[in-house]
Order: sequence, then C-alpha cells, then structure tokens
Amino acid sequence: MEPTTPHTLPNEAAPPSASAPDETMAEVPVYGLLAEFETPEAVRAAAEAAYAAGYRRMDAYSPFPVEGLAEAVGFRKNRMPLVALSGGVLGGLTGYVMQWYANVIGYPLNIGGRPHHSWPSFIPITFELTVLFAGFFALFGLLIASQLPQPYHPVFNAARFLHASQDRFFLCLEASDPTFDATATHAFLHAQGAVTISEVEP
Repeated sequence: MEPTTPHTLPNEAAPPSASAPDETMAEVPVYGLLAEFETPEAVRAAAEAAYAAGYRRMDAYSPFPVEGLAEAVGFRKNRMPLVALSGGVLGGLTGYVMQWYANVIGYPLNIGGRPHHSWPSFIPITFELTVLFAGFFALFGLLIASQLPQPYHPVFNAARFLHASQDRFFLCLEASDPTFDATATHAFLHAQGAVTISEVEP
C-alpha cells in the first residue's frame, strides 16, 4: 500500500522544524561571574591579573579590609579628602560671613568699644562650622560614592556569597565589561585558582 503524504491547508501554518531554534526564547542575562577564593592574597592576585587582562568593571568582597585590594580592582584616586575640604571651606565661609553680616550690616552694636568687624571674635564659630560642614560632606559624600544604602545587589543572589562576611573572598567580573566573555572569563577565573565560579543573576 502506497503511503499517503499529509497535506497542508492553504491557511494552515506548517509545524516548526524540531531543529530550528526557538526565536521567542531569549537568553537569560547575567550580571557577571563571581569567583570565590580562600585567602586574601589569592583574591588580590586575581584582581591584579584581571585588571592587567583588560577588565575594568569588577568588584571585590571580603570579610575584612585587604591591603592593596582596592587599588587592584582599579580604585586609583580617592576624592573624599577633596570633598571634606570643600565642605570645610564652605562651612568656614558660611560661619564668618554670617557673623560679619550680623555685626556689621544687620545689627551693629558698640560692645566694649570694639570695632563692628572684630574678626578675632568670629574665630570660634567659624571653626565650629568648618568642622561641622566637613563632617557632613564627608559622611554624605561617602554614602553617595559607595551607593549606600543598598538593600539589594545582584551578588546577593549567589548562594555562596554569604561567606563574604565570614571566611571567603570574592571577585566579581561584570558582564557589562567590554572584555567580558562568558566562556573566556570563566576559564580566566579558573586559571587564577578560584575555588568556585558562579553566574550572578541580575
């Protein structure tokens, strides 16, 4: 008996081929690759190697400060002294001008025969506002530069990341880096001696 061939109606779409890729299925994006290290020396060496390899969008996490780690991931300049200095200068000018205006322009009084613009008497308030403004600028500048408070970060999705505050050291290479390639970056981190390497979901 001769086999029959199924016919397709004119308005009926042909079934998709099993070998054809599903165009509706998008790749799951990743934030980056998170590598775990056992010692501070290992994570610092890995960060230095990553920077030398061209990676720039990366960050390191450790349970305590590691000397040289910030420089290894690319933090070469610290603007916090300039921020605090700017706040101090602004505070000092604010304190001095406020007293000068009150005593010379707004409500001048003859106190003990002193001139209205008696700058030695302005020093205590000027000093206090210098310190106050410098402290506030340093505090809020630090929060802004560190993007704090930050109740959520993609690395929190990694199961092993809880050890970052206990006994492990982590280096995260972000997928937004132009040098990032999932396969090549994974092989690179493995060559640096990472204990575990996990994908971080955004």
